[in-house]
Amino acid sequence: MPDLLIELFSEEIPARMQARAADDLKKLITNGLVEAGLTYASAAAFSTPRRLTLTVEGMLDASPSITEERKGPKADAPGKAIEGFLRGAGLTRDQLEERETPKGNILFAMIKKPGRPASEIVAEVLETTIRNFPWPKSMRWGTGSLRWVRPLHSILCILTAEDGAQVVPMTVDGIEAGATTRGHRFLAPDTITVSNFDDYTAKLKRAFVVLDPAERRDAIWHDATNMAFANGLEVVEDAGLLAEVAGLVEWPVVLMGRIGDDFLDLPPEVLQTSMKEHQKFFSVRHPKSGRIERFITVANRTTADDGVTILAGNEKVLSARLSDAKFFWENDLRIAKSDAGMQTWVDRLSNVTFHNKLGTQAELISRMEALAGELAPMVGADAVEAREAARFAKADLSSEMVYEFPELQGLMGSYYAKAAGKSDAIADAAQDHYAPLGPSDDVPTAPVSIAVALAEKLDKLTGFWAIDEKPTGSKDPFALRRAALGVIRILVENDVRHPFMYSHLMALIAEHIGYDEKDREQLIDVMAEFNERAKLLDQLPSNRMTPDLAKFVGDKMRSEFGSKAEELKTTGENLRKKLEVAKDRAADLLSFLHDRLKVYLKDQGVRHDIIDACIAMEGNDDLTLLVKRAKALSETLKTDDGENLIQGFKRANNILSQAEAADGVEYSYGADIKFAETDEERALFDALDKAEAQINPAMAAQDFTAAMSAMASLRGPIDAFFDAVQVNSDNSTVRRNRLNLLSRIRAICSSVADLTKIDG
Repeated sequence: MPDLLIELFSEEIPARMQARAADDLKKLITNGLVEAGLTYASAAAFSTPRRLTLTVEGMLDASPSITEERKGPKADAPGKAIEGFLRGAGLTRDQLEERETPKGNILFAMIKKPGRPASEIVAEVLETTIRNFPWPKSMRWGTGSLRWVRPLHSILCILTAEDGAQVVPMTVDGIEAGATTRGHRFLAPDTITVSNFDDYTAKLKRAFVVLDPAERRDAIWHDATNMAFANGLEVVEDAGLLAEVAGLVEWPVVLMGRIGDDFLDLPPEVLQTSMKEHQKFFSVRHPKSGRIERFITVANRTTADDGVTILAGNEKVLSARLSDAKFFWENDLRIAKSDAGMQTWVDRLSNVTFHNKLGTQAELISRMEALAGELAPMVGADAVEAREAARFAKADLSSEMVYEFPELQGLMGSYYAKAAGKSDAIADAAQDHYAPLGPSDDVPTAPVSIAVALAEKLDKLTGFWAIDEKPTGSKDPFALRRAALGVIRILVENDVRHPFMYSHLMALIAEHIGYDEKDREQLIDVMAEFNERAKLLDQLPSNRMTPDLAKFVGDKMRSEFGSKAEELKTTGENLRKKLEVAKDRAADLLSFLHDRLKVYLKDQGVRHDIIDACIAMEGNDDLTLLVKRAKALSETLKTDDGENLIQGFKRANNILSQAEAADGVEYSYGADIKFAETDEERALFDALDKAEAQINPAMAAQDFTAAMSAMASLRGPIDAFFDAVQVNSDNSTVRRNRLNLLSRIRAICSSVADLTKIDG
């Protein structure tokens, strides 16, 4: 069974595309081989800046021969029908087999498809793969029609068996497959001939090429950390940068350089960001002070002077970059410490559009300021401090440092707020109010930060719902799903209650669509004038006027009065429409939050049907309370009593629902123990009384665990009741009493959650 080795050798592939390209190569080739009948034992793909490589082991040397049975027309079918079948099968009449079936004699064709050699199949699959490779971006070069991410230079494609290696004959756009490759561009550029994968990797290693990206990553990190440790320092971990740098070099050589003394006092995040974004350097810090003192760079070659010249060039370029950062830092600090302070930056944001339908960044800040003040008492924050924190939370967007490094927004705001003499709570809110940015990020925990973070996310959600720009499918250009999850996590993980979420959402949306205090004031003014004119009309008979003059004045005032009445009607109608829109969109936004909550709780092992059972209850807009209810129900249903109680509840609910439908009445009152005929029936009465006595105060105290436990205790009495009692008794009084007893079961259990929505 031969092994297959493929290498596609080109100019440098962007580091961000390499891992995906290797996976695509493996998927496309192996899928194509299997579809053609060539199975294999294992496959692995690798990438370097200049090559994509695939090795397939234990492959069949040819696709198997197969015989396909194809059913045709009846033996006595018209000649043209049989001729058409023969053409499709590629056979003659005497090659068909006639079989007797319940539907008569049917013609069958046995079509034999001979196997094909592996080299023929590999050539076809590889050419198709190369011509249709799914690069995010590709290019043409020269006069050919082939598109590749960068100019493709050579194709290595060999099949290796016990009797030696064989080049797969194929040509793609003038590039003929062979058994050769090249080593490192500078250290070993000559042609290398290989015979199998082991020979390939060994010769590449001697030619200064490390094929496996994981091996390159490990080598870089090992050498970098050892070098830093030898100098009493540590490398700042950055998995993304490590993967990117490993994709930039074929022969990694780790070097440590110095940062100029003039730049050591810059915030460590500024140094780290500048070096990462501009130079792809790792930051090296002092473990005790946290100060960034050196950098790690990864060269793609060894040099006679052990990298001295490379480091000198890198340090010179880095010095120029950090000079810019230092200028930005010092200039921003000067503004922050000035008399106008950070308000200067806030004022500038009045010229920066947040969204063309939602106003400027300054208008966003104004809304956040008001909302943070409203939310402050709910989260235990000082309202004045929360409003000030919201006012300056986004001020750093106007700073030069954030203009150069947008990823530092919030963090630089924290530094500048401290420099401006703001409290630690305000400075922390500037950094924390964007959080959480991802599902694994920490949420803000300081009261002021919570208020500002919630204000920012709630304003975004209600604003985009107000203008009807919601996420659709996989599209979410304004990160509204992330904002919704952020609201949920901030409330739940800080145990913050928001019992009027729906009303709050509706008020915010109403404000966005133009329903505000001015509408109410206008309505009040119109009504006041309406009443005043009505009083004047009532007083007309007592006025000392001639009849003609009184009639003229009365007609005039009635005309104007009618005009004002119409104005009142129009104003009220417009107001009603705005409120209806606000209600509908607030309900839709709450539903969206519930959907995100399902995702959040699913990761914690809470089923969707359990969440639905809790959402169906009143107070479902208090997300923190909703989560507590759902978790308590989830834990209850994991017990035998809880799971079996659901079956008993559903049995009771089904019998009751059927009886109510058949009788045309609702059995919801009047169950009396004096009509009980069995001990099990009386025991159920007693159990329901005890459970109700526990559930009602527990629900009032929002102690869902206690309420669910009391509910689960009904499992035994309900099971015993159904085992011993026939609900639909021949005695109509007993039957009605038992149905009312089932109604008590439904009512008591449904006070905890809507158990009808539980699956199973």
